[in-house]
Amino acid sequence: MCIAGMLLLPWLDAIKSVEIIEGDGGVGSIKLITFGEGSQYKSAKHRVDKLDKVNFVYGYTVIEGDAFKDVIEKVCYVVKIEGCGDGGSVCKTSSTYHTKGDAVITEEQIKAGKEKALQMFKAVEAHLLAHPDAYN
Repeated sequence: MCIAGMLLLPWLDAIKSVEIIEGDGGVGSIKLITFGEGSQYKSAKHRVDKLDKVNFVYGYTVIEGDAFKDVIEKVCYVVKIEGCGDGGSVCKTSSTYHTKGDAVITEEQIKAGKEKALQMFKAVEAHLLAHPDAYN
């Protein structure tokens, strides 16, 4: 499905701040994401693993966060944006969960995680659509 513009949802306050705490923002950098007051979580740290501006691919690993508890060691994501025929684009994502020890993640937990990731994506999309000239 090709999406030229999606419905803007009230997720604009999902992220309070993003701070680079190590590196220059490129591969290997560590970012601290602080979530907004409406979130059930306080923060997460992620490491930039891949940044391919030519092919529009961004890979990162969430390496720390209060949502992990004693189950998840890390979650690796790859996001790829592809153009489509009607002038819009398609965003493809994949995620790989790495558990601690013998911990098991249920299908319900994975589904909930996907929904939270979709909400975050929509928040970023809404911000970008509202501020099209703010980023290069």
